[in-house]
Amino acid sequence: MHDIIALLDKKRELARLGGGQNRIDAQHKKGKLTARERIEMLLDEGTFEEWDMFVEHRCVDFGMQNNKIPGDGVVTGYGMISGRLVFVFSQDFTVFGGALSEAHAEKICKIMDQAMKVGAPVIGLNDSGGARIQEGVASLGGYADVFQRNVMASGVIPQISMIMGPCAGGAVYSPAMTDFIFMVKDSSYMFVTGPEVVKTVTHEDVSAEQLGGAISHTTRSGVADLAFENDVEALLLLRRLYNYLPLNNREKPPVRKSGDPADRQDFSLDTLVPDTANKPYDMKELIVKTMDDGDFFELQPEYAKNILIGFGRMEGRTVGIVANQPLVLAGCLDIKSAIKAARFVRFCDAFNIPVITFVDVPGFMPGTAQEYGGIIKHGAKLLYAYAECTVPKITVITRKAYGGAYDVMSSKHLRGDVNLAWPNAEIAVMGAKGAVEIIFREDKGNPEKLAAKEAEYKARFTNPFVAGARGFIDDVIQPHETRKRICRSLVMLREKKIENPWRKHGNIPL
Repeated sequence: MHDIIALLDKKRELARLGGGQNRIDAQHKKGKLTARERIEMLLDEGTFEEWDMFVEHRCVDFGMQNNKIPGDGVVTGYGMISGRLVFVFSQDFTVFGGALSEAHAEKICKIMDQAMKVGAPVIGLNDSGGARIQEGVASLGGYADVFQRNVMASGVIPQISMIMGPCAGGAVYSPAMTDFIFMVKDSSYMFVTGPEVVKTVTHEDVSAEQLGGAISHTTRSGVADLAFENDVEALLLLRRLYNYLPLNNREKPPVRKSGDPADRQDFSLDTLVPDTANKPYDMKELIVKTMDDGDFFELQPEYAKNILIGFGRMEGRTVGIVANQPLVLAGCLDIKSAIKAARFVRFCDAFNIPVITFVDVPGFMPGTAQEYGGIIKHGAKLLYAYAECTVPKITVITRKAYGGAYDVMSSKHLRGDVNLAWPNAEIAVMGAKGAVEIIFREDKGNPEKLAAKEAEYKARFTNPFVAGARGFIDDVIQPHETRKRICRSLVMLREKKIENPWRKHGNIPL
């Protein structure tokens, strides 16, 4: 018995050392935490229960049979974040560069399967050189096994990927199918083919950071949601995000007590929208002043800035926010913003999170670049997401809601539950000037007549009462009472039940 215990202790010590102290020191010199240090920082103290510490690879080629390390390059198990269950895997770059083997993949699949059984999220801390070349197709099969579980878990349990080192080749497709991707600046990167291959094939000279670094993916590609300065900041803010999310698709989001009164009024909102219709303002100010305690967790803040998405709380309950941003491109919808918002709406719908939409949209972005890029199909993604969404949907039109963009932004016609408008809201096919120039084009040589017709058009159509007369707007409210009216609506909608027709799945315009 003593021999077995001694062997157990030795195996545990080897597993905890990973690739050895020298490699751990090298990880620290790069400003990176080790796989186990990351888990300790992410989870509540003392809650981590490790699985498969003694798993070893089964490869016998290229001398690998003489090079086995317990754990095989990934630490897996479960623990708690703020007292709530979560499963986690953390790849260990000190062991074979975190390369994925058949056994490594089996460990990840095992906790994903268990997470699905008990209904708890999975967080992956990625730091891997890719597939373990010595194992050939076995490692590729391991990736595919993980991919299949990503797909099966999608919309059932939240999946979050934190890229904390290299993630290249086929390895990128597992994070790509998760709900959120976060990266660490200067130490993490994602790409399908590396700089050397790119240079050989296309003759482009590009660094790993330029090709797939955190800044590139949060500003240009939109692949990642947020970029953090270091491992510590990344893990602490990941804990914050986790506190907004339900454990699975069968429960409601967590409730956090707040002392912020539901009927709080903010009279500064009455002057938020400028009198000049073309003058911009910051929609984020409205969001912050409406949420509990000014708490807004924004996602993808540096990508498609003409639309805002993120999480907040109303009366302690999580809500998802989608809002046009007049400061950027006048709040127009374009390809990137439509895709960004559509994916977020679908996440909220999958996990029972009410969606609040703040609308100030003059239409879709015109131009050949948008049309050739497929704005018709990509814009339809956002329309589809809102139309299919069955969670409570509350919409507030703050200023403009023109053309097809009015329809798309959670209008009453797309089963919006509560649709409100501020007094200066303009709901019309298009702006008065453009409309008059089309309707009365025979008078284009008479500016005085056109000006009179424009004033008449504004009086008749650019106000919320025409839409209100048809029931497309439930009420016209004062800006300062926005929070109160949203909170009341959320209480009314708390037990909302609506089902879509049975189908295997829809065919969203991908």
